[in-house]
Amino acid sequence: QVQLVESGGGLVQAGGSLRLSCATSGRTFSRYAMGWFRQAPGKEREFVSAINWSGDSTDYAGSVKGRFTISRDTAKNTVYLQMDSLKPEDTAVYLCAAHLQLRSVVAGLSIYWGQGTQVTVSS
Repeated sequence: QVQLVESGGGLVQAGGSLRLSCATSGRTFSRYAMGWFRQAPGKEREFVSAINWSGDSTDYAGSVKGRFTISRDTAKNTVYLQMDSLKPEDTAVYLCAAHLQLRSVVAGLSIYWGQGTQVTVSS
């Protein structure tokens, strides 16, 4: 069983930055690929970014590439999403996800999900 707890969301002006964290429980964190998704009101959940178990392979949605950076710290059992140059359209609830396979995370087939953290970007 893996539990995911997101933090770091908040209100920021356009052009600003936030860093989201996803803390995980359990001793098997290093085995899992991790990812971030987001869901805005009235919209479908969409993929944002993912990272494989070793941290040497990452993937990004086109809308965030070059602005967001995913990373992981195995010693802290935590995955991060550094979000720079934020835009109002980045406003959403951001959710952390985990699966043993990176491609399954990217496809939205994660077996573990967090509750989410709200990110609001004002214009």
